[in-house]
Amino acid sequence: MPEQKKHPAVRMGIDVGGTYTKAVALDNITHEIIGKNEVKTTHTHKDGVAEGVVQCFKNCLRENDIAPEDVVFVAHSTTQATNALIEGDVAQVGVVGVAGGGLEGFLAKGQLAIKDIDLGTGVGRVIKIYNSFIKKKQLTDEVIDLNIDQLQAKGAEVIVASMAFGVDSMEEELKIFERAEKKNLPVTMASDITKLYGLTRRTRTAAINASILPKMVSTANATEAAVHAAGVTVPLMIMRGDGGVMEISEMRKRPVLTMLSGPAASVMGSLMYLRASNAVYFEVGGTTTNIGVIKNGRPGVDYSIVGGHATYISSLDVRVLGTAGGSMIRINDHEVVDVGPRSAHIAGAEYSVFTPIEEIEDPQVELISPKPGDPSDYVVVRLKNGKRITITNTCAANALGLVKPEHFSYGNPESARKAMKPVADKMGLTVEQLATQIMEKSYEKINQCINELAEKYMLAHDQIKLVGVGGGAASLICYCADKMKVPYGIPENAEVISSIGVALSMVRDVVERIVPNPTQADVAEIKKEAVDSAIGSGASPDSIEVHIEIDSQTGKITAIATGSTEVKTTDLLKECDEEEATTLAEEDFGGKVCNIKLADKTDKFYVYEADCGTFNPIRIVDKKGFIKVQCTNGVAVKCLAKDYEEVVTKMWDELATFKTDSVIRPDYYLCVGPRVCDYSSVDLVQNIMLMSLDIVDRNPEEEIIIVGAINDI
Repeated sequence: MPEQKKHPAVRMGIDVGGTYTKAVALDNITHEIIGKNEVKTTHTHKDGVAEGVVQCFKNCLRENDIAPEDVVFVAHSTTQATNALIEGDVAQVGVVGVAGGGLEGFLAKGQLAIKDIDLGTGVGRVIKIYNSFIKKKQLTDEVIDLNIDQLQAKGAEVIVASMAFGVDSMEEELKIFERAEKKNLPVTMASDITKLYGLTRRTRTAAINASILPKMVSTANATEAAVHAAGVTVPLMIMRGDGGVMEISEMRKRPVLTMLSGPAASVMGSLMYLRASNAVYFEVGGTTTNIGVIKNGRPGVDYSIVGGHATYISSLDVRVLGTAGGSMIRINDHEVVDVGPRSAHIAGAEYSVFTPIEEIEDPQVELISPKPGDPSDYVVVRLKNGKRITITNTCAANALGLVKPEHFSYGNPESARKAMKPVADKMGLTVEQLATQIMEKSYEKINQCINELAEKYMLAHDQIKLVGVGGGAASLICYCADKMKVPYGIPENAEVISSIGVALSMVRDVVERIVPNPTQADVAEIKKEAVDSAIGSGASPDSIEVHIEIDSQTGKITAIATGSTEVKTTDLLKECDEEEATTLAEEDFGGKVCNIKLADKTDKFYVYEADCGTFNPIRIVDKKGFIKVQCTNGVAVKCLAKDYEEVVTKMWDELATFKTDSVIRPDYYLCVGPRVCDYSSVDLVQNIMLMSLDIVDRNPEEEIIIVGAINDI
């Protein structure tokens, strides 16, 4: 047997897509790609998509001569949670609710009695729910067992323990958990999923989690066993829907956190591998396009919706559009009616642009319904040899010359044009007019989506850059960026950026609490809990950073802890010097500003200002070349750490914007050591309290930079 060549430490990322499962091996030091592999996603295998993950993993090791002991990190995304909910492949859930007596118990009993959860598929798929209720003072082992037995008799296969005010004490839920485990029943504690109040929503979220527990745990066990059987000893990590990873042991408790982990993988790849610190990212597949926002180095995150119901499941705020690289067109006699949502593979047709031109003989236009109940105006083209091909966004973009040979979605433009000709003739159009109408229909949907995201995340037009990833990126992004008059980029290895994102992902854990008028001790305790959670999910303690957000109106405190795994010993990119940082800032400012200058710097950051008439735009660039902050109008001040409060207080008044009936205060960004911390509380005391938590461990004589961002000019 040939001797394996010695590799440095290797990071493995595996992304499970709808059609293909792709693995990428990266050098842990340089993050260069060592090897790739892809297999068809194994939806129908007895082990589900796990089989494809294992195949891809083993192939990548073998084909690139990687020894198992060289693998220091392995993680995969998963479609299984999302697919289980979409397909209704879920267990029936028994909810054991608990509350005190009196009015509290009366109200809680109604809130705990949740109804079947419609999965929003339009075909009646639901999570079946059975309910029971126990008064707190009657919560004995015998009563718990009786209630569980009754729920099982009705059909419950998994149990949820949910206690009114369980976020304050998990004791009662833990008793139910222990009794269910003795009966070998999968069980979820509602307060283990979230610590937020809102009894019905918390219980519903736990029920969704419980419904996918059996399937997810079975798959996780099969995957982990196979990876370890291959000789890899490091823990198997799973991609979360919010962009982090967690150890598989954590996933066994909270599989619902993996919802939308596929789109999350592409975001994290864009964020870490491409220096996309401010961008709207496209992940263009064959059937759907995922669109989301990265702002100041952080992806947009929101609570997921399942079957129209809000949950407490945090995931990346990704909009999924049914127009993508393989979307088919719908026509009438004179125009394109729509593009998508059906795609070429649904109709069993090949893209015309990837069809050899010599096969396109005597093309005849047919209008079909790809699936029963679909409109009957989807276009296919039947060839003389009997093959059916179709017209897609990718075909139109190639026909217009928008896709270049270096792009993954480049085909034969002449094949596309030849197949499109009879369709154009039928409609009284030229091929160029038909192709333009196709792109325009797709653009209308994408432009609306981007505008909604830009408004939600307060992205000015000059802050928008499109980053295209996925195999079909070039089929849409070139046309859309030109119409929107914004820059765009399609990076090298765009087609496997999701796998790269998995390989480079950080551990991420979120702790949320409702604490009216929180004290510094309250915030410090929640911050510590977030750190402990991240360590429990596999993060190295020394690598963890915590971002704190406080919603003054609701009293919700959110602590987001991120950190590297133990084995990730190097930073992603080499440091950039001042000249390179200046170039990056100039590119990010765009052509409408002048007099760009370095306002100040620390050993970790460069702060640039520009002249824009009455505005003073600011960019903060870190030493890795990431644009950490885009500020439309603000002031930057360097001071000693011990003097931060004086500077912040002065900015509070000087940078305030006065309206007829209100005063709008500035936001703050502090360059402290290796971190940029941001604060946007409407209360000065609260801002200073949060800042003190980030500065308390710094040398009082250390120089920091404070940026005050003026709001609503």
